[in-house]
Amino acid sequence: MTRQLREVVFVDGVRTPFGKAKGQYAETRADDLVIKCIRDLLRRNPDLPPERIDEVAIAATTQIGDQGLTLGRTAGLLSGLPASVPGFAIDRMCAGAMTAVTTTAGGIAFGSYDVVIAGGVEHMGRHPMGEGVDPNPRIVAERIVDPDALVMGNTAENVHDRYPAITKERCDALAVRSQQRAAAAYEAGIIQPDLVPVATRSAQEGWGLATVDEPMRPGTTVEQLAGLKTPFRPHGRVTAGNAAGINDGATACLLADEETARELGLPVRMRMVGFAFAGVEPEVMAVGPIPATEKALAKAGLSIEDIDAFEINEAFAVQVLAFLDHFGLAEDDERVNPYGGAIAFGHPLASSGVRLMTQLARQFEARPEARYGLTSMCIGLGMGGTVIWENPHWSAHQEQGEAAIIDSAGKVA
Repeated sequence: MTRQLREVVFVDGVRTPFGKAKGQYAETRADDLVIKCIRDLLRRNPDLPPERIDEVAIAATTQIGDQGLTLGRTAGLLSGLPASVPGFAIDRMCAGAMTAVTTTAGGIAFGSYDVVIAGGVEHMGRHPMGEGVDPNPRIVAERIVDPDALVMGNTAENVHDRYPAITKERCDALAVRSQQRAAAAYEAGIIQPDLVPVATRSAQEGWGLATVDEPMRPGTTVEQLAGLKTPFRPHGRVTAGNAAGINDGATACLLADEETARELGLPVRMRMVGFAFAGVEPEVMAVGPIPATEKALAKAGLSIEDIDAFEINEAFAVQVLAFLDHFGLAEDDERVNPYGGAIAFGHPLASSGVRLMTQLARQFEARPEARYGLTSMCIGLGMGGTVIWENPHWSAHQEQGEAAIIDSAGKVA
């Protein structure tokens, strides 16, 4: 029996404003952040009957406390979805939400789902990375992984060692550019449409409303970053200024079969082309996006020259620069993170994959001439993940261009 795979489309995506650990969400539950996102997706897409949702996949890296108990199912129920809608939790560390998307996308392509919700959450202020885990002692004792692999900042310093051309000065310049681009995107109103305001509470300060990303420092200068401490290594290169912070936040998106989306009148903002995950030595985790992207491009029959828009997670500036240098892209390329990245907005681990997708969808809307784009990120314990997307506005743009050429030729004739 042969099966025809179906087209998977990105319908919509939202996120909470990201917070600093022990900041605006210090007294807000992690699952409540997810619930806000799911409810807002339903509010933004009133033509979608909730009972048509076939699955809820929510990622978290630390799946205990308010990030535990099969989060996709509990968050779905608390969001008001019918009891008939199932859900599950998923973990691939930083690429949790990305993996929630790719996993459910496979179900859509195969015909098992028509519409899904996928996303992620991390409340790092309440659940620091590694809380409650008990790594098998053999993983280090038998040198299955280098001890550095368990400290993300050390892995970034190791990447600096491997790529000596990536200096601290280049990393600081990229960090400043991220802050500037994020501030400009806010000024232009590009980020706010996908943010879900969150009511916050504090025993000392009372009620508040989170409407912007708390970690942003738009006035950051290279001179300020130059004086920061290097906590992972004396005279090192990784600082709090050229790496993402410790953050809280949640994301969620709607994916669907393209025919179902058209049937329900849902927007088609991106079309999935393919994806790949790859492993690298755990102690140089940050280079993971390089082989993941090479693998994804090969499977899609594309090259890096075919990609017109990039959203690369800025866990560390050195990670982005290693990617750009490898593929021959300029570090100030306007196609790469044009609205800023995780160094400015924050990186609440398992949630960040969908933030990359919502920003890529905005790139596609602003640039109909861009046909293909990708979202990519490094992943703890030595992995990388990349998803390639096609811009649905591209074909209409091409048709308009051809019509203009024909019209112009007619006038000339």
